[in-house]
This record gives sequence, structure tokens and C-alpha cells, in this order.
Amino acid sequence: MDFDLTPDEPKDLEAPDDIALADKLKTGREDILAELHKLIIGQEDVIEQTLLTLFVGGNSLIVGVPGLAKTLLVQTMAQVLDLKFSRIQFTPDLMPSDITGTDIIQEDVKTGNRKMIFAPGPVFTNILLADEINRTPPKTQSALLEAMQEHRVTVQGRTYQLDEPFFVFATQNPIELEGTYPLPEAQLDRFMFHIVIRHPPEEEELEVVRTTTVVQRHQFEHAVTGADLVAFQELIRKVPVTEVVMRYALTLVRTSRSDDTDTPEFIKKWVAYGASVRAAQYLILGGKVRAVTQGRYHVSFDDIRALAHPVLRHRILLNFHAESEGVTSDQIIEQLLDAVPVPTSQM
Repeated sequence: MDFDLTPDEPKDLEAPDDIALADKLKTGREDILAELHKLIIGQEDVIEQTLLTLFVGGNSLIVGVPGLAKTLLVQTMAQVLDLKFSRIQFTPDLMPSDITGTDIIQEDVKTGNRKMIFAPGPVFTNILLADEINRTPPKTQSALLEAMQEHRVTVQGRTYQLDEPFFVFATQNPIELEGTYPLPEAQLDRFMFHIVIRHPPEEEELEVVRTTTVVQRHQFEHAVTGADLVAFQELIRKVPVTEVVMRYALTLVRTSRSDDTDTPEFIKKWVAYGASVRAAQYLILGGKVRAVTQGRYHVSFDDIRALAHPVLRHRILLNFHAESEGVTSDQIIEQLLDAVPVPTSQM
């Protein structure tokens, strides 16, 4: 793949207010990490990807076996940020109205008159944890679509705006899949990251056992507020990206599709459907946040490559041949990164 390396040089943020806000984001991230580690042991990559989700204003899917603190991480994040938190345990009998809310009849105790009023559901929060989202039917899963994309819900023809900031973190258990309902591709695509949480190393696991078997009382400092997060999300969209970096991200995404004439053989052999344009959007947005948190005000190729796995692993759908041969989406992404080399540049 040839890239034109002659276009614009990377430009930094220029406005003093933007630079000050970028510095606040960087120090705020460090403060959040310090607070989280009062309770969460290890899981650095998982925490980092969760923070990137918050700073972009996206939603993420967290996948891991039971007991790895998926729920605890999201709940603690809400406490550290002093945001409203709701948890929904998804079950086969959960209804859409159990998420969005519904109209109920209320009687005026003075006049005896009755009227319909809207009773908001748990989606009216700042951070929503959709626990084991694949255990409820597609009709109920789809109730989250409008909330995730538009930050609003429609009930009985009336639209209600959700408070900002608003994030959805959904969890899935990769085992015990009997009786589950795989998320439709349209809903999977709305998650910025597919975050994989694994068992920690032995020493970290020992520390988890040690700290969770004694009395714990944690007080969290709120270094970053919800209003700060909204400001950070706007700032991130001002971070410049050169055309060559943007083309590189797009090329990664386009190369994952099996219907292109230049598609590598391993994609044609193992991939049923490649990533959508949302993947390129989230590679760029995530790259912007990663750059700012590292003290840079422009996106590099390394930023894009570092986020390829969480952005692409749920967007590359494997075919029967891949499943029968035990090929995973992460293996495909590794080959994809090799097939689309980094352009020779000073980025």
C-alpha cells in the first residue's frame, strides 16, 4: 500500500485554553488512575481502554470470565468521577420498558384525578452497566441502541434526552453460552472497544486475595467531574490528525474487508465481513486521546496500531473456515497490522 507522505506536517493545538484543557486531561487521567488503584489491582490495559472510552464519549463491551472485577471496575469508575451509576442485570425476561422506563397512572391525593406520568428507567443515569447483555433477547438489547447512539430514548412516541455525560459499558461472559442471545452486528458496531479482561499474573492475584479479605474503607477524591468529561470530549475532536495517519487508519479498516480487489489472501480465506467505517472513526478518536494523555497534541501511527485490537476484534466477523481452524479475530488483526506496514515518515 503506497502512501503520499508529502501532505501537511502535524500541527499542534494552538489555542491557550485548549492547551490548558489538554494538560488538565493528562493530569486528570493520572489522578483517576491513582484513585482507581486504591481498589483495583493491576488490569492496566483494561483501565486504560475504559478511560479512553470516557474521554472520547463512547461505549465499550467488556468480556471476561466471572470474578475478574468487570462490574467493580465500572462501579468504582463512577464513584471516582462522582457520576450517577445504574446497573441492569440482563435476564431472558427483561423487557425494553425495564430499561427505558414507562408511563404509569398517578392519582392526585387531593383531587382524586388520575393522569399518566413517565417513570424514568435505569437508563437515565451517567454510567450504565449492562451486565451480561447477551442473556436477554434482541428486542430488549435493541432498547439500548437509541440511548447509545443519540443519548435519548423514545417511549410512547415521546422523546426524552439523557443527561450528559452518558456512557454504556456492557459485559459478557465468554463461557456458559447456552441460552444466550449474541448481540446483532449493528449493536456490536456501536461499541467503541471490545475490551478483553483476563486473569492477572500470580503476584497481582495474590494481592487481590490479600486486599479483599480484610476490612476496606476507601474514600475517593473527585479530580475530574462530569462537566470536565464533556469538555474533554469536545477538546479531543480539535486534536489535529495528518492525512497520512488518517489514510493509514482507513487502510487498516478497508483491508479487513473480503470484497476488495486488493484484499490479502488470509482475509479472503477467514473473514466473512470486515470492519465498518465506525472502526476508522474510533481508531482516530482513540488515537487522539492516547496522544493527549501522553503529552502530544497530534496523532501518530503508533497510536492507531495500539488501538487496533480493541477497535477491530468485534468488527471482524470470521467465517466457518476460521472457526473450524481455531483462528481468532486477534490473530487476524496481527496479520492485518503486518499486511499494512507503517509508512516511512517522521510521525
